[in-house]
Amino acid sequence: MAISANEVKHVASLAKLEFSDAKLQKFTGQMDQIINMVQQLSEVDTTDVPVTTTVTDAFNVMREDIAVKGTDRELLMENVPERKDGFIKVPAIIDESEEG
Repeated sequence: MAISANEVKHVASLAKLEFSDAKLQKFTGQMDQIINMVQQLSEVDTTDVPVTTTVTDAFNVMREDIAVKGTDRELLMENVPERKDGFIKVPAIIDESEEG
C-alpha cells in the first residue's frame, strides 16, 4: 500500500503542520517505508508465539488505598499571583479565534 503526498499533507494539516514541497516528498517516502515495514510484520506467522504482556519480571507493588486530608486550599493559594473564583488564573495558551 503506497501512501500519497496528498494523504501525508492531509494528516499534516490535521496536526497543524506545514512544510515545503521538498519535505513533503521526503516525509511521503519515509511514511511509505514505515507502512511497508508494518505490512511485512503482519505477514509473519505468529500462531505458536505466546502473547507478550511484559518484557520484565517486574510487578506492581500495590499499597493500601487510604484517604488522607489534603492541604488547605487557602494555604495553597497564598503564593498564587492571580486567582478567580477559587481557581488559579493563568494566561491563555490556545487562541481559539484561529481558523482551522
